[in-house]
Amino acid sequence: MILAVGTAARLPGEYIATWLFAGYALSGLITVVVCVLYRQPLAFGYSMPAVVIVGPALAKYPMPELVGAYIATGVLILVLAATGLIRRATAALPEPIVMAMVAGVFLPFGLRLVGAFDGGPWIAGAMAAAYLASSASPGLRRRVPPLLAALAAGAIAVAATGRFTPPAGLALHAAAPIALMPVFSVAALVEFVIPLAITVVGLHNIQGFAILRTAGFRPPENMSTYVCGAGTVIYGLLGSVPTVVTGPANAILNVSGEKDWRFIGGIWLGIFFILFGIFSPVAVGLGAALPVALIAGLAGLAMMPVLQSAFVTAFRGAFTFGALVTFLVTVAGVSIFGIGSAFWGLVIGYAVSRIVESDDFRRSRADP
Repeated sequence: MILAVGTAARLPGEYIATWLFAGYALSGLITVVVCVLYRQPLAFGYSMPAVVIVGPALAKYPMPELVGAYIATGVLILVLAATGLIRRATAALPEPIVMAMVAGVFLPFGLRLVGAFDGGPWIAGAMAAAYLASSASPGLRRRVPPLLAALAAGAIAVAATGRFTPPAGLALHAAAPIALMPVFSVAALVEFVIPLAITVVGLHNIQGFAILRTAGFRPPENMSTYVCGAGTVIYGLLGSVPTVVTGPANAILNVSGEKDWRFIGGIWLGIFFILFGIFSPVAVGLGAALPVALIAGLAGLAMMPVLQSAFVTAFRGAFTFGALVTFLVTVAGVSIFGIGSAFWGLVIGYAVSRIVESDDFRRSRADP
């Protein structure tokens, strides 16, 4: 998406390379440090919805004005963390409504898994068979996690069907990031700061924290918000969209493995992010050559346990009507004022639940 947006906006190649470096290498560094300090599988990245929000604007605003908006967004996130508003807001949201939003966000991954059987039946079939075989045997599951088995089977199927063709002339070379000077345009600030801040704290971070809580962790929410605010300022100087706690990555890190050692997976993820960011020109070229069926199949299989857990949490007890409304609004994918449907799913679902499920709120206050 970054390549597509940057190319459509005719950004210089060094700007795109710097954006990729910030989004991956710096995210990897943050992920490694936080995982080591807190011994939790807590991954950070850049906001993909933010790429969608600013993409069309690149044809209207020069890059330095967007950099100014990114920096202002980071400052606003830091202020929200300092006031404690983020912690109070997340504490007020019932878990079923939050997990219904998570289910709505991740549902397309599961649907793309089914669609992969149409575009690459041998690849998707081999991955699904390996995943099920590993899942069916407790002994094999401990030695070869189902997702790793699916990846290996998919790679073999890709090689056997000849679906991988690396681009010609691909050579190993590192990105050379450059810092961009910000310009604080009133128009850009008004158009982007609030939607981008809401995308970070009201969409991504809530997802990531909910996934970690469901997995049995107590994520450092306020510290993570500070990290996202400071990271957004630094990313912004390199032309990248804001820093976030990633939902899908944290979900994959909690699919399997001993709970106390899952942070090791986060460290490895951070290391691979760093390598990807440093060698992003090469990595993107290789990634673009992979068949869609492999990527969609792997992502869908990774999300299956998360989807199952999200649906169970959302619809097993209290707040189920609000959770249903949240799920439907999120899946609808409607953007209002440039803010994605996941945020509006939370807002509308919570409001509806307040109206029709007031007894559930009273019981939750009486029995926290």
